[in-house]
This record gives sequence, structure tokens and C-alpha cells, in this order.
Amino acid sequence: MKPAPADITPGAANREAEAGSGGAGEADGAAPHVPGRGPLTCGRRPGMEARGELRVGFVGAGRMAQGVARGAVRAGKVKAANILASAPSDRNLGAFQDLGCRTTHCNSEVLQHCTLVFLATKPHLLPGVLQEISPAITRDHIIVSVAAGVTLQALQQLLPAGTKVLRVMPNLPCMVQEGAVVFARGSCAGEQEAALLKSLLSACGLCEETPESYIDIHTGVSGSGVAYVYLFAEALAEGAVKMGMPSALANKIAAQTLLGAAKMILETGEHPAKLRSDVSTPGGTTIHALHELEKGALRATVMNAVEVATVRARELGKR
Repeated sequence: MKPAPADITPGAANREAEAGSGGAGEADGAAPHVPGRGPLTCGRRPGMEARGELRVGFVGAGRMAQGVARGAVRAGKVKAANILASAPSDRNLGAFQDLGCRTTHCNSEVLQHCTLVFLATKPHLLPGVLQEISPAITRDHIIVSVAAGVTLQALQQLLPAGTKVLRVMPNLPCMVQEGAVVFARGSCAGEQEAALLKSLLSACGLCEETPESYIDIHTGVSGSGVAYVYLFAEALAEGAVKMGMPSALANKIAAQTLLGAAKMILETGEHPAKLRSDVSTPGGTTIHALHELEKGALRATVMNAVEVATVRARELGKR
């Protein structure tokens, strides 16, 4: 039976956040509940580090927050008991409780117990959440925003002067430690903070530091891109079903085909066009199938999808 989080009335920003639940930057924000112990009182400020162990917090407990937490715990980067997640309701906290993490309904409590804090709320809720937690932020904190489209400049304007802030964009496969993550630093975050974040997020898959301008592009190609791949996998499997293969087997083979193809790109270092050419023998089945895909404008359609998702991410940052 899951332990229930402490019964603390969240702030106004938390109550509004309860309406959001979904993908990147999901809002769901928690006096922390410690499995097997009573709830800690919201407002108490114990030491943020115990015996030099890293304590990681999440303001927002949606899928992206869950994916980062699960990857870090599975890789042994941080103990589950040293993770504290906040959310306005119990809806998303169960995943953290199942992992062995602590949960709370008080956002400020996360700042009082953790030094590395991920802001995983929906973009339009972030200003209100930052206003709520800013009094608890110190120069010891490292703030990491997962909110799509919210720039470092905007974050630095909303946070106390001198705050060490970084912006990161993960994707859903972080939940199985096969994610693709990029991040950029704010003006007060240095090499030490970047190294710490990269070490933690490398447990979730590929992690690269990039210029901030790449982050919205990453949203278009990878954050949203996993959905394009799922759609392609679905179509691939349905084609097999149409030709007589059982659905369960078709889905499994389609997924393994995508996994194997992706692994070959990464491990061989070859351009995808070269690998595609290697499969396409003259007059064979593959070249005939590729012709159909080209007639359907698959290449241009996917490029357009990346473009509109990137533009949308930039629009979100201007709100």
C-alpha cells in the first residue's frame, strides 16, 4: 500500500498546477512524506545534505520528472530516499513513492531539503511557482528548469540575483535510461554545476551541453520526436498485421527494428543515408518500399513536423 503524502494545503500556484498533467514540463508539485516515518512540517529547515550525499528535488512530479528520477536511482547516482518531489495532488506522487522517494504538497519544502532542484512544471505555471519558492532559494541551490520554451534570461529575471540556474530538455525514454537530454547554463552556473548535472542526467541516456538556441530544436527533434517514432512504429506494425501477422508479434518486431536501426547509427557512426543505401539492393523489396515512402513525402513531412514543434517551443517561451 502506498504511503499517503502529508496533508498540507498547497499554495495558490500549486492549486492551479493541479490542472496540468502530461509530457515535458508537467506540473504536479509537496511537508514531505518519508515512507515509514511521519510527515515533516512544511517550513522546517533541516540540513540539505546528509553525510555529503546529494539530495535532489522535483517541483512537479509528471512524466519527465519521473523519468529523470527513475534513471538516476537505477544508475545509483542518487538514493531514492534522498529524492523529494512536490505536487499539488497525489495523482503523480505515487510513482515517486513506488520508487522509494519522499513526497510533499509543499513546493518550498523541496528547496529546504534539497540543493539540486528540478523545476518540472508546465511553462505557463512557472512564474507563479517561482514567486512562491524564491524566498527559499539560496546561493547553495542549483536550479534546473525542465519547462519547455522558458529561456534562461526569463528564469534569471524571475529568480533571486546570483542564482545558479540551468535549462534542460529531456525526453520520455529517460524513464528507461535511453533518453536524449541537452542542457545549457545560466550566467551564474559554472563548470562544477554543469559537471554535476551531466553526471546525473547521463544516467538517463545521452546527455550533451549545448548552446541554449539548440534546446527548442531538441524539443522538436527529440522531446516531441519520440511521438513521431511511436507513430511510425504503429504504422510499421499495422502494415504487418494487414499482411497477416499477429498484432503482438508485429508490435514487438517493429520496436526491435527501430531499436536495432538506431543502435547501428550510434555504434557505426555512419550517416543514416549510407545505412539506408546498404539495405537497398537493386530491384529488391526495400527500394520498392522506399519509393512508396518518397511518394508519400515522408521525408518532407517529418522535417516539417520538427520545424513546427520547434517554432511552437519558441512561442511558449514568449508567453
